[in-house]
Amino acid sequence: MKPQVQLVLADVDGTLVTRDKILTPRAIRAVQALRERGIRFAITSGRPPRGMAMLIEPLAIDLPIAGFNGGVLVHPDWSVIETKRLTHDQAETVLKLIRDHGADPWVYTSHEWIVGDLDAPHVSREEWTVKFAPRADDVTRHLHDVVKITGVSDDAVLMQKLERDLQEALGNTASAACSQPYYVDVTNREANKGGVVTTLETLFDIPASAMVTMGDQPNDMLMFAKSGMSIAMGQANDTVKAAATHVSTSCEEEGFAIGLERYVLGGVTD
Repeated sequence: MKPQVQLVLADVDGTLVTRDKILTPRAIRAVQALRERGIRFAITSGRPPRGMAMLIEPLAIDLPIAGFNGGVLVHPDWSVIETKRLTHDQAETVLKLIRDHGADPWVYTSHEWIVGDLDAPHVSREEWTVKFAPRADDVTRHLHDVVKITGVSDDAVLMQKLERDLQEALGNTASAACSQPYYVDVTNREANKGGVVTTLETLFDIPASAMVTMGDQPNDMLMFAKSGMSIAMGQANDTVKAAATHVSTSCEEEGFAIGLERYVLGGVTD
């Protein structure tokens, strides 16, 4: 018999929020309905933990927040539970590959977001999204405390190739996956969304088979594979959809709330 759902773990961008980073009233009500059923709710993202601060109050987040795809796990009061870093050698390898492919590297440390150029593509958009500013500096000076490196380019084909080449170069020593068509995130090998499922399983004694995961990007497939049920957003590519148990509507069409209503809450509607 399939275990009753005890926890829902959701990706943020393109899943919990819309493309314009809006948390809709219907999404908030769906999370409230989960709690009324005794189902716990957690979030994970490639964002830094403090880039999810705006979600804590409206969603009454009380479980650990998994930033950097699990690279840093914090309590909602920002006390750090765990940090998983890249080594200096790994960081150097990743930076070289990103630059060799003509993409722009961003470096995230435990405390800062470092970019080479404040006017580079997607910097201002990301700053608006996460609600804090990066620091402009030579990224190679900040490789002693690297939690995540992101390669950035608007060339989607290039980014897919960069993802494959990073995975080939790093093997199983680190995790590399596209979090958006224009971002490739590289983290510690244990810092991936599948690892977040395992960590929550250990912390709260909730079996992964009793968890539901929700997402829209290739890096969400790792948590889909670990959980008892998974829900892909309607705008996800065919590979991501095929990896999920169910497919909801897009994030622009209340896909998060509708996915919960249909497949977790048992037909609850707006």
